[in-house]
Amino acid sequence: MRDAVSISDLTEHIRRLFESDEILESVLVRGEVSNYKRYPSGHHYFTLKDADSVLRSVMFRGDAQSLAFQPEDGMSVLAAGRVAVYPRDGQYQLYCRKLTPDGAGSLTMAYEALKKKLEAEGLFDSRHKKPLPPFPRRIALVTSPAGAAVRDMIRILERRWPLSQIVVAPVRVQGEEAPSEIVSALRYCNRQNIADVIITGRGGGSLEDLWAFNDERVARAIFASVIPVVSAVGHEPDFTIADFTADVRAATPSHAAELVSPDCEEWVGRLAEARRKLSPERYFTDKRLQLDRLVERLAGAWQRSSPQRAKTLASLAARLDALSPLKVLARGYAVAMGADSVPLRSVKGIAVGDMLNIRLSDGRIMTRVEQIGGQLNAREKT
Repeated sequence: MRDAVSISDLTEHIRRLFESDEILESVLVRGEVSNYKRYPSGHHYFTLKDADSVLRSVMFRGDAQSLAFQPEDGMSVLAAGRVAVYPRDGQYQLYCRKLTPDGAGSLTMAYEALKKKLEAEGLFDSRHKKPLPPFPRRIALVTSPAGAAVRDMIRILERRWPLSQIVVAPVRVQGEEAPSEIVSALRYCNRQNIADVIITGRGGGSLEDLWAFNDERVARAIFASVIPVVSAVGHEPDFTIADFTADVRAATPSHAAELVSPDCEEWVGRLAEARRKLSPERYFTDKRLQLDRLVERLAGAWQRSSPQRAKTLASLAARLDALSPLKVLARGYAVAMGADSVPLRSVKGIAVGDMLNIRLSDGRIMTRVEQIGGQLNAREKT
């Protein structure tokens, strides 16, 4: 009979056996999630089960950050990782490195779960959307440097708005490393303030090909960007998570290039029109034409009114002539004036010996006052 061993030694022996087994080092298991818990440390603990057995599982924070969906109890999943013994409990468990929904439409399920989560947090709210700069000086393209999409965007930007500087931040846009590279590029653009606007995206492809833009890390990096971000994933009928969190969504990369760049030719035309409107020569030419029209209208009005005005003038002249003192003198009357040539209206103020100036119709007579009479009788008044 062998000597007794300690529990710790036996557990350690079993642990070594597990670690030496190549199958247990990398397994893919299918099961139903149960007792799913996420701890403040960022680690995720849960149980996988089927009809007959259960498997304790843990997913550490570093691996859990790549989750594209929110696991829930009762959800069927595929879990990839290694199986090992946890010495403290003496139980084996799955150290999960990757967790995805199981079955057909698993990516769609993950997409909907993440969309629901981020929408509830307010990442899609329109009040967070930043306007695009009208005349960008620098435009950053966070995309693959080798794809057709980047060439199309550069060609359009150079044609429409050659005044801007184009900065390409090269990243992978497909595969497991793509999300982390996109996140790093977005953060770099903001940290270094290298652009006024950012376009991130790629050409078209399958749902799997575009999956980097459905990654939660990418979505949060876009939302956190101080620089406005245009999402340009070339899969026009559908929306990626990046489309919802971006400030502006473009149907294709080419469309994104058009959205961020003003049309240079259009603005040249606008400036030419503005210059033409501001020209003093045009202003004075217009004023001369207005003056000519006013003179023409005034002359016409005067010609139309001259006969009536002549008739009115003749009538007024006749009335004035009838009231003229000369007419009175012509009828045999005279006007007596004092030395100051002011017509006399009364005998008051006149003394014997005063010189008077008598105005007749054909001349003047100087006379001296010899006598001043009293009131006129009725006959004399007539």
